[in-house]
Amino acid sequence: MKNRCPQNHPCPSIRVCPVGAIGQIGFDAPTIDQEKCIHCKKCVKYCPMGAIQVKE
Repeated sequence: MKNRCPQNHPCPSIRVCPVGAIGQIGFDAPTIDQEKCIHCKKCVKYCPMGAIQVKE
C-alpha cells in the first residue's frame, strides 16, 4: 500500500526479510518480489506505517 508508506526513510522491513524478497531504491516505496517471498509476515510486523500486507 504505497499511499501509507511515507517514502522518506530506509524501509526497516528489508532487514528482517529472511529471503531478501524486499528491495528499495533510494527512499521510494519498497517492492516485494513475490517469487522469493515465503509469506512469513516478518515484514508486516516491522513496517511502522502498516503499508506492507501479505495476502495468502
